[in-house]
Amino acid sequence: MTVAVIVKGWPRLSETFIAQEVLGLERRGLRQVIVSLRQPTDKAVHELNRRVTAPVVHLPEYLHGEPARLLRALAAARRRPGWRTALGAWMADLRRDPSRNRVRRFGQACVLAAELPADVTWLHSHFLHTPASVARYAALLTGLPWSFSAHAKDIWTSPEWDLREKLAEARWGVTCTALGLARLRGLAAEPERVELLYHGLDFSRFPAAPEARPARDGADPADPVRLLSVGRAVEKKGFDLLLDALARLPAGLHWRWTHIGGGDRLAALKAQAAALGLDGRIDWQGAKAQDAVIAQYRRADLFVLPCRTARDGDRDGLPNVLMEAQSQGLACLSTRAAAVAELIEDGATGTLVEPDDPADLSAALEALIGDPARRAALGAAGALRVRRDFGSDSGIDRLHDRFTTENSQTRLVPFGGCCALHGG
Repeated sequence: MTVAVIVKGWPRLSETFIAQEVLGLERRGLRQVIVSLRQPTDKAVHELNRRVTAPVVHLPEYLHGEPARLLRALAAARRRPGWRTALGAWMADLRRDPSRNRVRRFGQACVLAAELPADVTWLHSHFLHTPASVARYAALLTGLPWSFSAHAKDIWTSPEWDLREKLAEARWGVTCTALGLARLRGLAAEPERVELLYHGLDFSRFPAAPEARPARDGADPADPVRLLSVGRAVEKKGFDLLLDALARLPAGLHWRWTHIGGGDRLAALKAQAAALGLDGRIDWQGAKAQDAVIAQYRRADLFVLPCRTARDGDRDGLPNVLMEAQSQGLACLSTRAAAVAELIEDGATGTLVEPDDPADLSAALEALIGDPARRAALGAAGALRVRRDFGSDSGIDRLHDRFTTENSQTRLVPFGGCCALHGG
């Protein structure tokens, strides 16, 4: 079989978990074609993405940019036996969501259906919002079965009616946190069709944790404790709260914070840091490829990620950066938001504080900055747990089994002069 994997963009620095999965399935012999809804925008590219050999198809990001391609696809779509069903589903959705994005999703689905390689027998979307809409409409047009991987924002910010319809029509789906699983199963008519699969990490890509770190305790201004955060500058990451917490630390405690990541709120964070008098103690590094990120994990003393739920409901799942930091024996300080507690046991494998509480966060920072032995113990325990329980192989093996088993139970049936896929 060949699976068309529908993603928001390829390649993307912020979605190593998708690249890891695609590469893992490729190494297990599954043929894939990557379908990207957007052109790449990141200047750097992970080595992980470069290892993937699957062909990449970029759909028109904006329909008006490729009118001839769109018109050819629409003409072809109108001749398909699934046209009326797909059009009806889209029109019903458009009445509830009369947006340009909804129009773009249907146009991209028509292009996908028209240009899909002949050997593709399955559609799989990463994220249950826009990519799953394109997969759903394309599946209705072509008769192909489809499945999904749901992650975080897509679960918590999509309308319930949209999620219910996709859960009803997808053949099966997986999600990467128990928290997300509970929400999706609560909306699904057949809850058992949604399964929990942690992304985990491919630890062959990560070196062993450093044997020891310097016992910095914040007392030496020439050798400050090195704090690190990796994540996009968006509301749910809580970096504005971290700046407030850092500003509350005692003046005689010496630290330096490094931030890696891009994001729309980066300029605002820099302005906030300057207003708080912190900008001289912060390194803003922007987005980086993973080898550079791993190097920063290894030189840092404490990883900080103050996750929260954004005002629009957006939240993290289980942030991969926490697993990556723990793989390098780096003590982690985060919050009880999202699914972080599915990875970190407070006081045993890391430290958790309440979200949206800069005073609580500052107190935890002060305690950990001044206690290198505690950081070392948490880092060692976290490394043991993540390497024991959060490897990626079992999840990718399960996905490979799902794809190959489902495909063996699917047969090609002539339908209206075309070939449609139906359960056999």
